[in-house]
Amino acid sequence: MAFFKKFGEKLRTIFKSRKIDEEFFDELEDTLIEGDLGSRLTDEIVETLRKEAKENKLTEATELQEKMKQILSRYVKPYEFSFDDKLAVWMILGVNGVGKTTTIAKMAKYFTKRGQRVLLAAGDTFRAAAVDQLEIHANRLSMRIVKQSTGSDPGAVIFDAITSAIAQKDTLVLADTAGRMHNKENLMKELKKMDKIIKAKNIAPDHYKKFLVIDATTGQNGLSQAMLFDEAVKLDGVILTKYDSAAKGGALVQIGKLLSLPIVFVCTGEGYDDIKPFDKEEYLDSLMGLSD
Repeated sequence: MAFFKKFGEKLRTIFKSRKIDEEFFDELEDTLIEGDLGSRLTDEIVETLRKEAKENKLTEATELQEKMKQILSRYVKPYEFSFDDKLAVWMILGVNGVGKTTTIAKMAKYFTKRGQRVLLAAGDTFRAAAVDQLEIHANRLSMRIVKQSTGSDPGAVIFDAITSAIAQKDTLVLADTAGRMHNKENLMKELKKMDKIIKAKNIAPDHYKKFLVIDATTGQNGLSQAMLFDEAVKLDGVILTKYDSAAKGGALVQIGKLLSLPIVFVCTGEGYDDIKPFDKEEYLDSLMGLSD
């Protein structure tokens, strides 16, 4: 599947069989901004390409296409998974509506198929539907889940989940979290409490991760969410949902450039198997219009 196909086709058209002139750079600049690369990053890319064309006396736009891919490649990186016999605890964050709970279920199936013993923790106790939804997924996938009643302390859910995981020799806890973010202070307070609980359970720091789920179609809004959550809780990576041809895709480059966050997974549909680790080359080729 060619991700970001429409945007890639636009870029392919701009670079294809034309001379390098001011019209080319103006059109490229407009397209990059439309594709959610942002004005500052767009200026940087366009100026670098101008310099490249001038210094190397390039005349054909196609000669700059691979150079632009190299520029973007500096900012985008996949997440590297690493497991051992110690328990890992992953907090999955994100605003309501991005597909966070379903993504957790997809991740659970993905890692179970690869030998991990996964436990789900229903830490979004503010929203009754979230607890019920995760339980439905757990039942469908025949997975263990730790939950409490709506309105319970999410820290208590995490405590019970880790206790249970240790007792049952699980290797990965995937914890849902509240999708509301009224302000940084509330989020920090909640995460600090969870941090304290996790540390008290002797979870190694490099086995405790915080991943943010964002909707790939939201563009700049996704970037804003990443910046807010990273400032509040220091993220370890980003997971993308709705990763298809409707997404422009440039916000990913900005997330990588501004926050140095790797991309963990991409989700391409509603099925449990519609998830895969982020492929940097595939993403860049699709974004640049270099793939069919």
